[in-house]
Amino acid sequence: MSTSRPDRLTAIAFLLSMQAFLCAAALGESALLAPAPKDDNAKAPGVLQTAVLAGGCFWGVEGVYEHVRGVRDVMSGYAGGEANTAHYDAVGSGRTGHAESVQITFDPQEVSYGEILRIFFSVAHDPTQLDRQGPDIGTQYRSAIFYADDAQRDIASKYIEQLDGSGVFRRAIVTRLEPLQAFYPAEAYHQDFIAKNPRYPYVVFNDLPKIRNLEKEFPGFYRERSRP
Repeated sequence: MSTSRPDRLTAIAFLLSMQAFLCAAALGESALLAPAPKDDNAKAPGVLQTAVLAGGCFWGVEGVYEHVRGVRDVMSGYAGGEANTAHYDAVGSGRTGHAESVQITFDPQEVSYGEILRIFFSVAHDPTQLDRQGPDIGTQYRSAIFYADDAQRDIASKYIEQLDGSGVFRRAIVTRLEPLQAFYPAEAYHQDFIAKNPRYPYVVFNDLPKIRNLEKEFPGFYRERSRP
């Protein structure tokens, strides 16, 4: 995700020759299963909630939550900056304040905000990597929770404190808590990217393992998803 599209074409030519190896290596990766949050919340039936999370390239985070039971919609986009810089080329500079993010609309009667966060910390990304995620480097790939209200902020803050004290992660969690000012949808070609491009080498190596780990670690929340 950190390369431009022309540069990515060169990378693809190399990666295609290694696809079988990458796929085998990717599927063998394991996740760190975070404990369930002690503090959580729920709302009345029929009241949908949204969560905005950033954890590296938005393709992988979006792909994970598209397979989570109770999630009604997932959209890739940008959060943390201004409207006039909320487009891919500008965000890629790392100077806009934006992070590649996903907006998750979910039914809290099926999956709570705390459970959304547990999946985020367990399989969607590595919360101990500062301003990067895997091969992608820059503040636009930072780990962040954009909270919509005080309730979300308090749940996220207490959960990070709980995880840091649990010893699950060998390094400190660097996930930032930022107030959500606005969420801006990304360009159309970024939406449902994994479902539309399951053999794309970047996806094979970096993103499909996350979905496999979701199925393995959270079988009660995992669901199959049809291609769009």
